[in-house]
Amino acid sequence: MDLFNFPAMIVAAVSALVVGFVWYNPKTFGTAWMKAADMTEEKMKGANMAKIFGLALLFAFMLSTALPGIVIHQTGAFSLMGGDPSQALPSYEAFMNDYSDAFRTFKHGVLHGVLTGIFIALPILGTNALFERKSAKYIFINAGYWIVTLGLMGGIICAWK
Repeated sequence: MDLFNFPAMIVAAVSALVVGFVWYNPKTFGTAWMKAADMTEEKMKGANMAKIFGLALLFAFMLSTALPGIVIHQTGAFSLMGGDPSQALPSYEAFMNDYSDAFRTFKHGVLHGVLTGIFIALPILGTNALFERKSAKYIFINAGYWIVTLGLMGGIICAWK
């Protein structure tokens, strides 16, 4: 089993930028987000967009390296035997022969990605926003982005074998 499928992780990371392009577009949630974030056109014009998108892609890739352990159930068996299949007991190979593709679907990855967004991203973003005195609208726009994004990323990573 290939736990670190780099092409899948790269595509998943890029998908975060694609979702962000749509999510934060003025025709979707962009205008509402700008108002909730106290962001102005003037503030946006002074930004180094290459740095912002480069770091956003790096951070998304970092997330994509953590998602296999969340969205692919077989990583638990892999970690239990110490991470070196050549040192595993014969039962590991038998288990993987029987279950290596169990729950390896896009839909199942989306489920776990969405749950990750709800139970990890939302509480983190929500806590920060509360202390920053941001509105519920701000929290739900940003958390919604991460719930959708992590769902898509989880689906890509789980299904790509």
